[in-house]
Amino acid sequence: MAYDDGFPRTEAVQAVTARLLGSSGAELTAVYVPSDTDGELQLAEMVGGSGIPHELPTRYPLSGDSPVAAAFLTGLPQWLSPAELAERGGTARGDSAGAAPGEGSAAVPATASLAVLPLGGDAHRLGCLVVLDRTGAAFDADRRHLLELHADQVAAGLEAVAARVKAHAERQSLLGPGLDTLRGGAFTLLLATGRMEADAQVLALFGIAPQEFDQRVETLLECTAPDDIPALMSIVEPGGVPVTEQQLSFRIRRPNGELRWLSLRCRVLAGPDGTPGRMLGVVADASYLRPSADEVSIVQRLSAALAGATTTRDVSRAAVAALRAPLDASRVAVAELEADRLVVTVLDPPQPESWPASWQAEWRSEWPDTSCHTLPTLEGVLRGGHVALWPPGAELEPGLAGVGPGGLAVLPLPADGRIVGVCLVGWDAEHRFGPEERSLLTATAGLVGQALVRAHALDAGHELATMLQRSLLPRKLPDLAGGEAVVRYLPATVGLEVGGDWYDVIPLSDGHVALVIGDVEGHSAAAATIMGQMRTAIRAYAVEGHPPDVVVAHANRLLLGMETDLFATCCYVDLDMEEGIAWFVRAGHLPPLLRLPDGSTVEVAVEGGPPLGVAAEGEFPLTEVGLAPGTVLVLLTDGLAESASLVLEDGIRRVREVLAAADPADAGRLADDLLGSAKRRDDDVAVLVLRYDGMRVRPTRARWTVWRLPDAVMHARRFTSRTLRQWQITQEMDVALLVVSELVTNAIAHTQGEVQLDLTLAAGRLRVAVNDGSPRAPVKPASVDWEATGGRGLLLVEAMSMAWGSVPLSGGKQVWSEIRLQPDEQRAQEATAEPPGG
Repeated sequence: MAYDDGFPRTEAVQAVTARLLGSSGAELTAVYVPSDTDGELQLAEMVGGSGIPHELPTRYPLSGDSPVAAAFLTGLPQWLSPAELAERGGTARGDSAGAAPGEGSAAVPATASLAVLPLGGDAHRLGCLVVLDRTGAAFDADRRHLLELHADQVAAGLEAVAARVKAHAERQSLLGPGLDTLRGGAFTLLLATGRMEADAQVLALFGIAPQEFDQRVETLLECTAPDDIPALMSIVEPGGVPVTEQQLSFRIRRPNGELRWLSLRCRVLAGPDGTPGRMLGVVADASYLRPSADEVSIVQRLSAALAGATTTRDVSRAAVAALRAPLDASRVAVAELEADRLVVTVLDPPQPESWPASWQAEWRSEWPDTSCHTLPTLEGVLRGGHVALWPPGAELEPGLAGVGPGGLAVLPLPADGRIVGVCLVGWDAEHRFGPEERSLLTATAGLVGQALVRAHALDAGHELATMLQRSLLPRKLPDLAGGEAVVRYLPATVGLEVGGDWYDVIPLSDGHVALVIGDVEGHSAAAATIMGQMRTAIRAYAVEGHPPDVVVAHANRLLLGMETDLFATCCYVDLDMEEGIAWFVRAGHLPPLLRLPDGSTVEVAVEGGPPLGVAAEGEFPLTEVGLAPGTVLVLLTDGLAESASLVLEDGIRRVREVLAAADPADAGRLADDLLGSAKRRDDDVAVLVLRYDGMRVRPTRARWTVWRLPDAVMHARRFTSRTLRQWQITQEMDVALLVVSELVTNAIAHTQGEVQLDLTLAAGRLRVAVNDGSPRAPVKPASVDWEATGGRGLLLVEAMSMAWGSVPLSGGKQVWSEIRLQPDEQRAQEATAEPPGG
């Protein structure tokens, strides 16, 4: 007779109740784990079976074709109906060789169904859960969902006892908490109404009599510990939009005052219209995860600290303070999740050498953020939403393995039914995770996630301004031939308003690059907006090909025309990467610094003009300086060299001392050294570092002025042919002549004025560029009719080129195409090219 407590429930809930209790006499529930002998699974625990004259095998060889072996090896659940089970001979097909009497397998009833579910993930398979059902009906969708959730509960128990065995050298049983300890109940929740069907076991865990339950989810929430209510409500609150599958460990207060840990696992099923309709879940006793008194105090201290946190930085610091010292962790990082990017808010310790190389290059570059896609393991954990623990020596990508070589914990931070961030805790020395530690980390993640959301709500204006500022600055600097550029930016820690510091690195034509750093007056969203406009304007003027003094003069007139009283300072450098000649323009900004190859430092005497936005007729003179290979150029804002307690002269002297002592071979480390370790900053800090190495092989160039004659294209082709033969380029000759023909033809046919053809040979590529006097960019046709007499030129150029494009120039544009050379031609070009200084 099926168990009946008089409480209404669905058939699926009834079915899973029998399985979780394992005592209805209707079926067997068993767990198999890998044995000490490789190649087989052994029976660890079995519950039920009083109504089935059958005993499961004690072992299953993984080399066999049993459903247990298949589930373990493939990671896929196996659902066998009575007919499918009969095809296998009516037994579970284990290995009874050598078994004692009664340990073999007996015939299964003709009406029985079998389910085998893998325990654990692909990276670390823990075993299999086997369920034998006496009923003839195959497992329907709801019953499968609930059994899979129960399998996750059993897997958590196996992980807990494995951690306990490693941490305390205990071996009490193969399963640890056991099926009887892990037993729980099932529930169904209608998300639209909040009506809940829960079986007697769920109610017993909460200490509620079946006849007293009013089928409202709020009744169960009232039993929950106050600190855990937000995390639990984000999952089961009606009207919310929960994620597809979630798990949570939480605490309840029973009527007798007992504080009990429970574990919830649930799935959301879509309704007919595709929106979330029902939630199926299982709740189990998680007393084996009950934390120690020390861990309870950690959670209490963290809760108190987070109660007074008003910014995301405060929240992150509270999390680090609560976890790093008590857990004796080597590293803790907290990051927010914005779209598909992680924005780091705290790194502890802050020294770059304490973190993996990829973090120094990406996470501590222009902005401390990176795409989730660069860390696929971390991305998978965030998608799953569960705390993930990796033991020492786990196979992880370098960006994660270096954070915790002795052990790594990744804590997704949940809030309002979504993941808002992540916390990483890493150990250098070998660290084995105990079951209590998992519980502590899960509770901590829920508290920190909710606190981050509250901090955003309290500081919405500052968050908006910060996001605006972040979107206006470049995320990644371009790679430069003949040097390396890195930048560091840190916002002020005093006050909540954002500043107007900006920077940029702009590749120009003919091997030039522009380096820009500036600072808009004040700290406000208006300053950040002006900063973005000035950066965009200077980049546009520079790409058009204007000289440095003209670029700055145009930016000055632009700012004067804006409806603002703010002014800006700026330092602009145009550097010829081939010759090492730099032209400096300074508009009220700090002078640049140089570290010479011999290790000495100098402050470049650049004649300065007024700040931008002050004088309409201001002059911005040019200063020319030659750079030898090995020279380091540093541009900085006043936040690095001046503060309330540091005068500018002393600050510049300190920066020069650090610059002289730094190793120029690592430009990123040099920039980190310049920033220092000060945790309090009165102003934003930006520093742009360029190490000039010089060109190993100087590019070869040739220029031809195209006269507007009937045979202009023929003369351009002849010039190209002669030049390429001189450069020993023959294999790509036909491709280059075709590209020249098309680009010159377009320029002659569609523009007025002078047309120039430039050929450049560098880095194994031939660049063909045609300059004309029309600012209108060429448009590639979407399609060309077979009868059309034109329109195919750009399609041919695109097909023949490794890359092509168009850039504006002063009074016109340049259309360019790059053709990759064959390896033997690349070697010939390097052998005949002029070396630097030749």
